[in-house]
Amino acid sequence: MNPKFKVFSDEFTKNPYPAYKNLRETEPVLKMRFPDGQEGWIITRYDDAVEVLKDHRFIKNVSKLFGGSMEHQSIFMHNMLFSDPPDHKRLRGLVQKAFTPQMISGMRGRIQEITNDLLEKAAGKETINLIDDFAFPLPIIVICEILGVPAEDRNKFRIWSNSLIEGSNGEHAAEMFQHMNEFILYLSEWFEKIRKNQGKDLISQLMMAENESDHLTERELFGVVTLLIIAGHETTVNLIGNSILALIEHPEQLGLLQNQPEIIHNAIEETLRFNGPVEFSTSRWASEDLDFKGAAIRRGDLVIVALNSANHDPLQFKDPEIFDITREKSPHLAFGKGIHLCLGAPLARLEGEIAIKSLIQRFPDMKLNISKDQLEWRPGMIVRGVKEIPLLLK
Repeated sequence: MNPKFKVFSDEFTKNPYPAYKNLRETEPVLKMRFPDGQEGWIITRYDDAVEVLKDHRFIKNVSKLFGGSMEHQSIFMHNMLFSDPPDHKRLRGLVQKAFTPQMISGMRGRIQEITNDLLEKAAGKETINLIDDFAFPLPIIVICEILGVPAEDRNKFRIWSNSLIEGSNGEHAAEMFQHMNEFILYLSEWFEKIRKNQGKDLISQLMMAENESDHLTERELFGVVTLLIIAGHETTVNLIGNSILALIEHPEQLGLLQNQPEIIHNAIEETLRFNGPVEFSTSRWASEDLDFKGAAIRRGDLVIVALNSANHDPLQFKDPEIFDITREKSPHLAFGKGIHLCLGAPLARLEGEIAIKSLIQRFPDMKLNISKDQLEWRPGMIVRGVKEIPLLLK
């Protein structure tokens, strides 16, 4: 263990990249205690990260190691993100038809319409909170429309999602469990309504879905819906927020994008690499004893990849600390790698491109309304983003 490396300290949360640099150079495979009390390994180099993310010896379903079934696990973990083949293929196959390139491309017009509406509401104001007024509403409206969530319930999902995400560091456990129970009760009642009156939304389709005569179980339905709701908006919220922060902090890059809006795709990819919205991979466990880059990892050990550290590895990226939206195609790991590559990545990219391009065109002179040091970064082991981004629009 390395007691000197304090992940999740306030200093680390504000800027983890100096610590990552130190780890890549000194202890790239580090055993440590995580904030929730678990001990495990953190992987910080790019090549090592790719290896872990693609190696079948690092599994997602912990019940395979310690016996029993997944019944004892959180009801939210019964989805493809926490499963291994063949269950993973089955669960992903039931959902991915809603996220095909054709389906995502067909949503461009609706996403632009939502974006325009939000920007129109902001236009009459001198200041806005980018997260509350734009970055959160856009993706939550999109994913709720896909799933069929009533419009009046969208803000409930933000509260529940924040609690689950930020509770990942072991703090506020009682509040998190209360919100989990509220979420489960809501979903149970919602599913019952859908069973009586099925529509064309994704939840109705999942309830009717058949894939080689295989249906989702009740627990799998809970797990899949939870994953889609949380992952379906959290990544995009922080992608938008982190993109705007990076552009404001690098005005020459902002000016370049305003003059050449056609490079918006490059700009999004660079933000994903430079300060990605997902800090760490979800948990994996070693299915056997193995020597990994000189580290004695034992069966049952927890292993987590520091995605944002891997994306700053100078052995993979030239001048990784420089934010450059003209950077050539980036093999970043912001959406993972291997069979667990984020299913919603194309949707997050599309939402990010439309949101950023539209925002900087509508408000070309926007700037932070507070100092960078006053920004409060979200706690937890999953997402990287700030709670609020006050912007002066004019």
